[in-house]
Amino acid sequence: MADPNQFRLRAVFAKRGRLAMLSHLEVAHALERAVRRAGLPFAISQGFSPHMKIAFGAALPVGVGGDCEIFDLQLLERVPEDQALERLQAASVPDLMVLAVRYIDPHAKAASVAFPISEYSATLSFAPRELPVPREVVVVRKRKEKRLAVDEFLIGAMRLEGNRVTFALEAKPTGSLRPDKLLEACLRLHNDRLGLESPRIATGDTDAMMGRYAADVGGDCAPDGTDAAKADACPTYTLLSNVGAWEAPGTEPLTVMSCTRTGQR
Repeated sequence: MADPNQFRLRAVFAKRGRLAMLSHLEVAHALERAVRRAGLPFAISQGFSPHMKIAFGAALPVGVGGDCEIFDLQLLERVPEDQALERLQAASVPDLMVLAVRYIDPHAKAASVAFPISEYSATLSFAPRELPVPREVVVVRKRKEKRLAVDEFLIGAMRLEGNRVTFALEAKPTGSLRPDKLLEACLRLHNDRLGLESPRIATGDTDAMMGRYAADVGGDCAPDGTDAAKADACPTYTLLSNVGAWEAPGTEPLTVMSCTRTGQR
């Protein structure tokens, strides 16, 4: 039998729309099932608990989408790249779609460490005059508070164009700064300066995924479920990422409508 380490297939996939709300573990399970449905000759590990030899790139926070996510798959035999892609796409759902595949060197770095820099694009609820960047971000992990210096992880500046902000973060061997935590700290600074309370951050097209409806003019037509089309059929309700009533127009706190990883390098 051929050495499965000689057939290492790297796949690029997208995590979009409603499926941005999946956890990293749920994404892994969904793609493993897609590989099985595709009928690819995947390798299986040895030992007490054998499993598919598949490895994923850096995890995304729940609610953050991705246009360039990666997994590496060990195959028992070589399948032409075009055939492998066609079979994987046929077995995938649109919002968790495999976009490209290629064979890589068996000894290449794992996807989780080969691309330490991630580029992000976030859409804000409106275009602010400026977006302040904090010197540090406080995170709580396992009930322990940790302060992360933004300069250690942020590559270059955060670029604001209208209501869209782009930035790049570098993962360190000692840890990383999550994009949603950085954005949350930026929004808190912005809203505190205006004397506004920051609502819960809404990432990953939460307006479409969570299906939260707020009365726009006080009608009695409340659509059911999470289908955005139902909101269109009921003009008295508007689909919002953060449901809330503000005292006066133009005093809404700034929030995030969506955040997506657009590149890895």
